[in-house]
Amino acid sequence: MANYPELSGASVFITGGGSGIGAALTDGFLAQGAKVAFVQRSDASAFIADMERKHGAAPLFIPCDITDTIALKAAVDQAAEAHGPVTVLVNNAANDKRHDTLDVDPEFWRRSLSINLDAYFFAAQAVIPGMRSAGGGSIVNFSSISYMMGNAGYPAYATANAGITGLTRALAREFGADRIRVNALMPGWVMTQKQLDMWVTEEALAGQLDRQCLKDPLQPEDIVGGALFLASDAAKMMTGQAMVIDGGVVTTG
Repeated sequence: MANYPELSGASVFITGGGSGIGAALTDGFLAQGAKVAFVQRSDASAFIADMERKHGAAPLFIPCDITDTIALKAAVDQAAEAHGPVTVLVNNAANDKRHDTLDVDPEFWRRSLSINLDAYFFAAQAVIPGMRSAGGGSIVNFSSISYMMGNAGYPAYATANAGITGLTRALAREFGADRIRVNALMPGWVMTQKQLDMWVTEEALAGQLDRQCLKDPLQPEDIVGGALFLASDAAKMMTGQAMVIDGGVVTTG
């Protein structure tokens, strides 16, 4: 993994940072020497202990339901108090629960967008004043190639991910003068434990690999390098963009 010295000591805030891709992100930023705070609803005690053994420093875990905007803002404030103003925000937490259009009611629709889109906006809103005071920062919004592929099975999730790309471009334009960069990172189908437990079958994986140019299943650690790059000074003139890491399924440009 590349080393980015400017990330050493940086105050990093990750949503959903204790499991799946989020856990790999926390691990990756700690390896750079960053001060990492993360939120999620489920207990992360075992993961924190693992990270402290591995890196000699534990991430700050703040239990939080990201759909509770007041609690999310309080978590950002707590992270800033512990580590200094957040200068790297990684909006990672999401829920890709499968659903059929004709079964969706307003409550499910609203809940899905509150997790997969609303929380991204309000997390960004919470960190931007601190980034301004620090002279800049980087927001990495995790989207997905799901809406680009035209897949059925999760219309609310696909809609939210399309919205994340639009949100990314809007925030990049609004806050560029403050040296706040905002980019989207769009993974393909990553073999997290949740995906393996719930949706990965031999047939489905074979179909996905057939669509990929690169024939290896994507792992959580395959996504980390892109996030570190977008957070680092190596990407200091990159904003409003969507970076795809999917093994070569979709193309941009």
